[in-house]
Amino acid sequence: MAAFRMDPGSPSAAPADALLRALDDDGFAVIPGVLGPDEVDRARADLDAILADTATGRDDFEGRNTRRVYKLFGRTRAFDGAATHPTILGVLDHLLGRYHLSSPAGIEIGPGEHPQALHHDDAIYPIARPHPEIVATVMFPLVDFNAMNGGTRLVPGSHKWIDERPRGDTATVAPTLRAGDALVYRGTLWHGGGANTTQRPRLGAVLHFAASWLRPAENHILAVPPEVVRTLPKRLQELLGYNIHPPFLGNVDGHHPRRVLGP
Repeated sequence: MAAFRMDPGSPSAAPADALLRALDDDGFAVIPGVLGPDEVDRARADLDAILADTATGRDDFEGRNTRRVYKLFGRTRAFDGAATHPTILGVLDHLLGRYHLSSPAGIEIGPGEHPQALHHDDAIYPIARPHPEIVATVMFPLVDFNAMNGGTRLVPGSHKWIDERPRGDTATVAPTLRAGDALVYRGTLWHGGGANTTQRPRLGAVLHFAASWLRPAENHILAVPPEVVRTLPKRLQELLGYNIHPPFLGNVDGHHPRRVLGP
């Protein structure tokens, strides 16, 4: 078996102590101003164009008044910088160690939408709690989020639960976020989209990441054409699945999978 090397790509930034404490104590943290105004405008414009031909959700969980953009990195380049932002990578390094994108999507919660059922994002993997963190999620609001327009509801501290589940009286918080902020939360944290009681849609993008030894929820090798992947930074190629989890999970013919993209 050939030796493999993990390319660092974009450098990670060491998370601040306060950020790590919030993730450890509450299970979530807000990082202000990760995306600049121009990045927010581009992302909003790209998603608006895609959403023009996107149907609303197929069930209550997706949201009957909610539209979702799947195959995100196969349809827009607006989130390449968000996925490889040094601060975001630093947080993911802390939470997951080695990881890749799992289920990224654009989400527009429309007026009149009901609150989404509370859930935790690592529930798709049949691994009993407690367990080491295997999933982390980063929400990027593209408009200001609040408790009235469908802002994400979180159950602080619920990442520490083992057998407990939310009840009807379980308290949630919906942090007020500005467009361009990043809301990071653990895959073990109970949360859900909020009700939109306003007259305007709530637009954002969510990037789910999973430990790189797990199969991602979305198959990015098929979702993003190879001719597109060849144009991307190496770190983003790795996050889309062209990488190895040591010692050799994900190899192609005994070599690093990025070799299939050519020189």
